[in-house]
Amino acid sequence: MNIQPQAQAKTPSLLATNAVFIGRSMRLTLRNSEALIMAIMLPTILMLLFTYVFGGAIDRSGDYVNYVVPGIILLCAGFGSSSTAVDVAHDMTSGIIGRFRTMPIVSMSVVTGHVVASLVRNLLATGIVIGVALLVGFEPNAGTAEWLLAIGMVSLFIFALTWAYAAIGLVAGSPAAASGYGFALLFLPYLSSAFVSTDTMPAWLQGVAEHQPITPIIETLRALLTGTPIGNQAWLAVGWCALILLISLIWAAWAFRRKAGAR
Repeated sequence: MNIQPQAQAKTPSLLATNAVFIGRSMRLTLRNSEALIMAIMLPTILMLLFTYVFGGAIDRSGDYVNYVVPGIILLCAGFGSSSTAVDVAHDMTSGIIGRFRTMPIVSMSVVTGHVVASLVRNLLATGIVIGVALLVGFEPNAGTAEWLLAIGMVSLFIFALTWAYAAIGLVAGSPAAASGYGFALLFLPYLSSAFVSTDTMPAWLQGVAEHQPITPIIETLRALLTGTPIGNQAWLAVGWCALILLISLIWAAWAFRRKAGAR
């Protein structure tokens, strides 16, 4: 009696694996509605605070809302992306990665799922924040092409920053530690041209503000949405995002192999 060998399980494609983990992360996002609400509420409150409380002192012309909104958009994106570090750290410390390693899949896809879900979540939050900005007096003069380029710039920034937070989550010892490490990055928009022009800062701080990644990204958004001079800011913005993305991908891949010992 001939016994047929048991058929080996077919290894799913990378695309199918990523789709499964993206769906998993999206479901986790829907269950954690508090994080989405906070990602929308905090930037909105800051925008209202700077527009109605500090705006008159900073710019008495009443046009401050048009200046501050691009910075608030980046702040919204950064705050929303920071939760990725906590989500990744939770997966790395909960034991679920060990289960994924026993499956014929590329385990790194679990991180990709968190990144893509964060991108979708933060684009939604950014859209809501822009809607609120329009209600409080934001008057962009951008056409269709400029809006598409602005959305592309925000998406690239979110994607790069989320991978940076994912790498932080991979090297952190716990979700609490990941939250603390990631929180430091949220101060970068305050040391940029987000809320005031860099030429109003002390000389030593002005140099820092003008040569850090956030400032050219904000100035690019400001130029696209409100028509301010763009100069070479767009190239600097794309270059900074590409550099952050490259470093973050290499760091995340190294940290995942080192910590999980998986593909």
